[in-house]
Amino acid sequence: MKKKVIVIGAGPGGLTSTMMLANKGYDVIVFERQNYIGGRNSHIKLDDFTFDLGPTFLIMKFVLEEIFGLSGRKLSDYMECKQIDPLYRLIFSDGKTFYPTSDRKKMREQIAECYPGNEKGYDRYLEYEKKKYEHVFPCLKAPYNRLSSYLKKRFIWAIPYLGPFSNLFDYLGRYFDSDELKLAFTFQAKYLGMSPWKCPGTFSIISFIEQQYGIFHPVGGLSQITKAMAKASEEDGAEIYTSQGVKKIIVKNGIAIGVELESGEKEFADYIVINADFAYAMTNLFKEGVLKKYTASNIARRKYSCSAFMIYLGVDRLYDIPHHNIIFSSDYKNNTLEIAEKKILSEEPSIYVQNACVTDKTLAPDGKSTIYILVPVANREGDINWNKEKARYREKVLDIVEKRAGLNDLRKHIKAEKVITPDDWENEKFVYRGAIFNLAHSIDQMLYLRPHNDFEEVKNCYLVGGGTHPGSGLPTIIESGRISAELIIKRDA
Repeated sequence: MKKKVIVIGAGPGGLTSTMMLANKGYDVIVFERQNYIGGRNSHIKLDDFTFDLGPTFLIMKFVLEEIFGLSGRKLSDYMECKQIDPLYRLIFSDGKTFYPTSDRKKMREQIAECYPGNEKGYDRYLEYEKKKYEHVFPCLKAPYNRLSSYLKKRFIWAIPYLGPFSNLFDYLGRYFDSDELKLAFTFQAKYLGMSPWKCPGTFSIISFIEQQYGIFHPVGGLSQITKAMAKASEEDGAEIYTSQGVKKIIVKNGIAIGVELESGEKEFADYIVINADFAYAMTNLFKEGVLKKYTASNIARRKYSCSAFMIYLGVDRLYDIPHHNIIFSSDYKNNTLEIAEKKILSEEPSIYVQNACVTDKTLAPDGKSTIYILVPVANREGDINWNKEKARYREKVLDIVEKRAGLNDLRKHIKAEKVITPDDWENEKFVYRGAIFNLAHSIDQMLYLRPHNDFEEVKNCYLVGGGTHPGSGLPTIIESGRISAELIIKRDA
């Protein structure tokens, strides 16, 4: 008799598990509260314009290829990906621009021209970070449900390369003496919702992965990833229901046995996989008294990532700027301090701008384009009144991107628009405190110290997504889905 699995949430982590389990013969049902799949990896439609809701960088495409390969499929049969190179344009406060590329010869030449003497550091960076990646990445593919996981050969082998007690910015000082160049290799901490001065040096492998394997864009946007996963899952018999939220997880004698839907119906299963935002799930999906460790007070004390102020613009012209653009504040360190520690609104923010139509013409009508703007801001632990600040901050951000990103007269060309604040992330997308990158990746919230894939509080319950191991960021969220699915499959083997 088939064993039944209920997956709560149709984000990339949940759909990874769904895809793998359905292919192995499990009876899988997915309940998604929203009327669309994808979670933060979904899309927004404004008139004839299509935007990614959240992630816009596809790195580690090979992770996706591996997941599809595990079910006997080819990723290329489900979606088309285009490589982006240069990777992005970095715009510094003095107007200087730098274009990191995965072409090593060009990258070395550009470093030699812009930051003379640092090209030798780049050579050392490539050599050492390759070894580090080969040692550390296997640790992110395995569960850490027991302390004995630290005694595994793969972890012991990686210890000399972890660098957990040095922050990412200082860690890059071993290669480069230019602060601007260090930023070029550390701003990737934003993928984790952290400051380079708080993010552990372990995560230097992110910039190396970009250099080594490139950055990609799926035609149609990154939401194509979860659409492809859903299609593959349904081909193997999985059922995916949208607009069907889970009210509570039914727990009996410490074992998860089913769910109560918001409609009042109850569904029972052998296993429950939680793909809801971790802190939201802990504070909403269990009856009071069920959880002993992750109580509301414990959840409130944990460390969380930043949030984001988002502007999505459909415009009636094309702009000749790169696909990915990062505008740095003149005092980037203070900017990150205001976000992560002071929890105040930075008056000189750093900004990410995506001009996806330079690569993908399917996202807008001919002669028009989509402009996606993300501003890292404090999560809702602070006292920012977004009802008051929303309109003012929109104007500030548009002033900056018109002046510094090359989006001349942007306001005059806006034909469709949507703004999302941290309040919206929390109230409409059910993201705890609007912390879109989930739990922070501090040393005390990583590996065994992060909530376990095989959930430690309730039996037959598994976690996927950015709030469990290995953490946030699209490839690692996909890995979390793979890890949890493999734990269930191994258990029944």
